[in-house]
Amino acid sequence: MKIDTLLVSKVILLGDRKAFNRLVEAYQSPVRRFFFNLTGGDEELSKDLAQDTFMKAWLNIGSFRSISTFSTWLYRIAYNTFYDYIRSRKLSAELDVETLGDILPAGSQDKDLGIDFTRALLLLRADERTVVLLFYMEDKSVETIAGIMSIPLGTVKSHLSRGKKKLTEYFKNTEYNI
Repeated sequence: MKIDTLLVSKVILLGDRKAFNRLVEAYQSPVRRFFFNLTGGDEELSKDLAQDTFMKAWLNIGSFRSISTFSTWLYRIAYNTFYDYIRSRKLSAELDVETLGDILPAGSQDKDLGIDFTRALLLLRADERTVVLLFYMEDKSVETIAGIMSIPLGTVKSHLSRGKKKLTEYFKNTEYNI
């Protein structure tokens, strides 16, 4: 956390591109993973959205005020980038379950659990999916998620509870019995 603050300070005060590159290196994989799961496994779209997120972060880094952590600020940009993409493409944030076969290629038995997890995530409402991903995959606290999504803490807890329940039901009904 302290290193992030130091790097951000160097970027803001000195325009230090190397400091920003260190921030990108630290957060690139988690941000791409976040997008990968939000997009139902679209790797190219995930890379594009991550690149857009870091471009926006670079352009707006002067607005970072250390009220939250850099990570929270960056994930807020990522969250907004994803929903801007959805709105710009006039896509529904809720994917139709019947289209999953077109989105997710048939894989080998080794990939089945990963595909089932992706399918399970797509069964969640967009806000539930985002909360579940931030909480379980990105290890963010409910307080941090509330800041990222600009929603009340109670709403985050509700989304998390409903998402967890839906995922549990989905996996109870699969052959994996997780």
